[in-house]
Amino acid sequence: MHYIGFTRRKRPGDFIIQKGLRMTYLDVVFHYDSLPGERELQAIDSMREVYGIRRVLFNEKERTVRVEFDASRLKQDAVAKMLRQAGIDVREPVALA
Repeated sequence: MHYIGFTRRKRPGDFIIQKGLRMTYLDVVFHYDSLPGERELQAIDSMREVYGIRRVLFNEKERTVRVEFDASRLKQDAVAKMLRQAGIDVREPVALA
């Protein structure tokens, strides 16, 4: 399992108040086909520079990638697009219960 992280939170959907801004953090999980290589992981690491991305977590066994993001800044489609631009062949999102 690869973890590219930024900060921790207590529960999914926690509200973070920072400098008067209210942010709602959500998780989205996508399946992917091939394992990411070094180049792809470096590109994912650069996602830290995107305001609103908090955490990216790969699960090699299940072939999923979980991204925690600020829903007030980004949408699920934008997160998928960033992953594809980084070279990750994401497929459909996984329904989270």
